[in-house]
Amino acid sequence: MTTRPPILGALLALFLAACSSTGAASTTSPPPSAASADLTIFAAASLKNLLAEAETAYEAANSGADLTISTDSSAALETQIEEGAPADVFLSADTANPQKLVDGGFASGEAIPFAGNKLTVIVPTDNPAGIESPADLAKDGVRIIAAGDEVPITKYATQLVENLAQHPDAPAGFAPAYAANVASKEDNVSAIVSKIELGEGDAGIVYVTDAAASNEVTPIEVPDAANVPATYAGVVVGASPNQDAASAFLDWLTGPDGQAVLFSFGFLPPP
Repeated sequence: MTTRPPILGALLALFLAACSSTGAASTTSPPPSAASADLTIFAAASLKNLLAEAETAYEAANSGADLTISTDSSAALETQIEEGAPADVFLSADTANPQKLVDGGFASGEAIPFAGNKLTVIVPTDNPAGIESPADLAKDGVRIIAAGDEVPITKYATQLVENLAQHPDAPAGFAPAYAANVASKEDNVSAIVSKIELGEGDAGIVYVTDAAASNEVTPIEVPDAANVPATYAGVVVGASPNQDAASAFLDWLTGPDGQAVLFSFGFLPPP
């Protein structure tokens, strides 16, 4: 019978234990990343083009992540979330609608600003009404396409009109004349752009990024002193079953990679 020296037996035992440990590790998958989840993103209509690009970038950076994007008026989406629509993240064109979810107990954590924007006037490329400056929005017969009262662009546009009315070049009665020229009120800012592209209106007030995304409208510059900064904010929906993944997406959007995508579409840093 062959016997091993005690020290050799001990070394052999250690070697076999190490092999066993290595083999067990090789059959165990690493835990999934918090960002690797299916997420439904409810977002303002003015973010539609941006989020198509952001979706590609985010999914490429986070293996296993799958984003589903749904866009509409921020106010409409906020109401849908309160009524139980399944969403993980809400990205709004203002701070008021995310804050409503926070105040009502429909959100996890605070509303997080992630982008800024400014306003411009758009007209069809052939500009049949001959609009050359924002002051012309008060001319007789101009058909202005606006949005519903609860849509964030309307709040910003109303402030812009008030600011323009104070401009030295503004005609008397500018604000009421503008209001009288409103021909329709659409569900969201994308619908304003579409109607102007189709020539169904002479002018509309939209975000700078919406004007830049269309080849079928011409922007009419708004004086800096009168322009209105828009702040976009996001929040994790309280009923989301993917709290960590939703938070990870917001972190990405407010981080350097997400901000680079926003900047490429003309958005500004959050104030």
